Amino acid sequence: MANPIVLLDARTFVSGADLSGSGNKIELSEESEAKKTTNWRSGGATENIAGLTSVELNAEGQWEAGDLGEVDDSFWANRRVKEPWSIAPESDSDLAAGGLMYVARILRTKMQMWGSVGEVGSWTANGTGTWPLARGACAHASGVPRTATGSGTAVQLGALAAGQYLYANLHVLSISGTAAPTITVTVQSDDNSGFTTPTTRGSFAAKTAIGGEAIRIAGPFTDTYWRVGWTISGTNPSFLFLASFGIE
Repeated sequence: MANPIVLLDARTFVSGADLSGSGNKIELSEESEAKKTTNWRSGGATENIAGLTSVELNAEGQWEAGDLGEVDDSFWANRRVKEPWSIAPESDSDLAAGGLMYVARILRTKMQMWGSVGEVGSWTANGTGTWPLARGACAHASGVPRTATGSGTAVQLGALAAGQYLYANLHVLSISGTAAPTITVTVQSDDNSGFTTPTTRGSFAAKTAIGGEAIRIAGPFTDTYWRVGWTISGTNPSFLFLASFGIE
């Protein structure tokens, strides 16, 4: 990724919706409380340590409705629900496994719709984090259809120290097939990029409909390579999904 960048093709996923084609603003912020620890040995200066950390999200775009992949249907179906949000500042590399993504679990606290006569109908969403914001990577690209059981590309995220978590998001964007097509996605780790001895560290609930889920997996783990795997069943099944993960 070039640095600095102009935001021209940021990608935004929430639950089972890809808002990239209907969004035009996304802002993430993280703030820690400053707790004073000034004492007689502080040398005449204020000393602080970090207290509670908060995460805020603000997003905007053009209003669309029609199915759970559209902003209106998705937001109304998930009111008062803590949703997975996965955000990439660029799409060229960041929607391939290993590309930079930010991983969050957000409770939307406000939604505003539409506007004045003659204007493009719009939406605005504001939310607050319910877990820490993790800077991580794409684990599975959204545009790659999966029709059979398999596993994704190894990503070197690093080890988890005691007290750390791996945060993972799943966004199931489309499902087709008959006889109850179902996908179950797991998070796996190993000590080598070839995944010769993979260990399943966590699992999302089986998905039979468009939607999303956020999970977290407590460390410590010495494995530094991570990937997602999936088990698919049904007749002529096909799934589009995005997965992301990060350590915090």
